[in-house]
Amino acid sequence: MFYGWWVVAAAFVTFGLSVGLPYYNIPFFYDYFEAAYQWRRVDITRGFFYATLLTLWVGPVLIPRFSPRKLILAGTALTAIAFLCWGNMGRSIWAYWGIWVIYATGYFLSGPIPHQIILSNWFRKNRGKAMGVLYVGVGVVGSLGARLVRPLTESLDFHKALMIMGGMVLLAWPLVLLVLRDKPAEKGLYPDGAATPPAEISAQPRSFRDLTSRYSFWLLVIGSMCSIGSIGAVNFLMKFVFKGNMDPHLGNAQGLLDSTWEFAQAAILLSSIGGRLLIGGLSDQFAKKWVMTISYFLSAITIPLLLAVHPPAHPWVFAILFGFAMGADYMLIPLMAAEQFGVNSLPRAMAIILPANTISQTGFPVLTSLLQEYFHSYTVPMYIVFAVGILSGVSIALLPKRELRD
Repeated sequence: MFYGWWVVAAAFVTFGLSVGLPYYNIPFFYDYFEAAYQWRRVDITRGFFYATLLTLWVGPVLIPRFSPRKLILAGTALTAIAFLCWGNMGRSIWAYWGIWVIYATGYFLSGPIPHQIILSNWFRKNRGKAMGVLYVGVGVVGSLGARLVRPLTESLDFHKALMIMGGMVLLAWPLVLLVLRDKPAEKGLYPDGAATPPAEISAQPRSFRDLTSRYSFWLLVIGSMCSIGSIGAVNFLMKFVFKGNMDPHLGNAQGLLDSTWEFAQAAILLSSIGGRLLIGGLSDQFAKKWVMTISYFLSAITIPLLLAVHPPAHPWVFAILFGFAMGADYMLIPLMAAEQFGVNSLPRAMAIILPANTISQTGFPVLTSLLQEYFHSYTVPMYIVFAVGILSGVSIALLPKRELRD
């Protein structure tokens, strides 16, 4: 079997542990932070946003200069340290925000970019399928984490649950060291197991100046920021929206809220598996631009469904549709960047795109929380998020065909 598929299998797990487990499950603890420390919701959500602004330099400065495997090792170590610190922190909101800086650095180093680079190096013809399988790991490991955090918190407490999750992230290390390889050349191979190297492998990467001078690059940045920002607002604030829609006089309100979030998050992440596999396959067969445009519009139109969820009713329709669209959205960005600007330019392109997306992903929850304080409801803020999601599809629809080198 072509060794690239062993790389995909290993990355399936390491990506799930570095992103799926921590990123999708930290919002479970937000209402526990609110109750334990009496923090404002907007202060809880703005930690990741502040940290993103302080760590923007990580992508452009470090990622193009180091081996993706080394980045994953360093990033998962920082992610584990962040969760251990959250489990032991006191009431200082500044300490909480400082820990987010550690987490954000770990996220940039071990998250999407190094995994996308590795798979883009190993695959050309089957890049969409490989990337789809990679992102399934986020859904599988993230959904298992969603099933784990509630019983851990109930049987121990949320402090210990956070520390256990941090330790679990380090399970990625053996696979990174023993199985992952940055490029096929390390195994004496070519992408897709081909007998000869593709012409693309010798192409010179575009400079940062070249990339940022192209309007197509900024359309991709804006479109992805709008989509990822709207998705981030839902992911980070979903539990608070459920809480606002819930009858406060119900018995065992906290337990019902936790179980509703657990069901929704697990269903979203499991549904995202179908989205990633289907869209990954379609992107190898059809124009990525239109596959991405349709996916972004689908993601946007599912957002109002969140407002119709009233716990303890299970949010089947919202979770399945939103998860399916969300799964495709994240995966399509590196595929489109590689197609537009070449795989050898992917590290530099994503070193700009991922920080920009992360600002949007973390800033929209803050903005939405501020709007909620003003309107005393999530209805208007979420419809604003919906409009931003629609803008994402329009931006991608305006992309030109793949650019040729001047």
